Amino acid sequence: MAGVLGTNVLTQVAVIVRDIEATKAKYAEFFGIEPPPTVNAGEFAVTQTEYNGNPAPNAKCKMAFFSVGGNVSLELIEPNGEKSTWQDFLDEKGEGLHHIAFNVKNTNEKIAAAEQFGMKLTQRGKYGDASGEYAYLDATADLKCFIELLEGYST
Repeated sequence: MAGVLGTNVLTQVAVIVRDIEATKAKYAEFFGIEPPPTVNAGEFAVTQTEYNGNPAPNAKCKMAFFSVGGNVSLELIEPNGEKSTWQDFLDEKGEGLHHIAFNVKNTNEKIAAAEQFGMKLTQRGKYGDASGEYAYLDATADLKCFIELLEGYST
């Protein structure tokens, strides 16, 4: 096993933006490809989003995903103005790198390991299509960004 999470294989880099459509268009032009679709985070009945340990039914965002080689994606996130790790970041730091993500198994175990390492769980929930879950850990003091855990459910 590698490090705190049992993996060192990066699967995603995410940037918080104010205007996803404008930013998405510029990235598409930069990469020389068509812009990807914009998707929403999903409905609370499915996502069960928790922010700082409390239900956060209004914490939503728009997202767009670019495949940037191998199994890595670039995610753009536009928060909706409600309290969330995304909105906090935008309000406090402006646009920019929010997190790097890793695919994991046993999310709860990985959260415990990350907290032991000094990170703080800030937000978690299920994917909008209920196919998996995510968790954001604040690692900004030591790693200078958030860490996201992604766990897809096997069928």
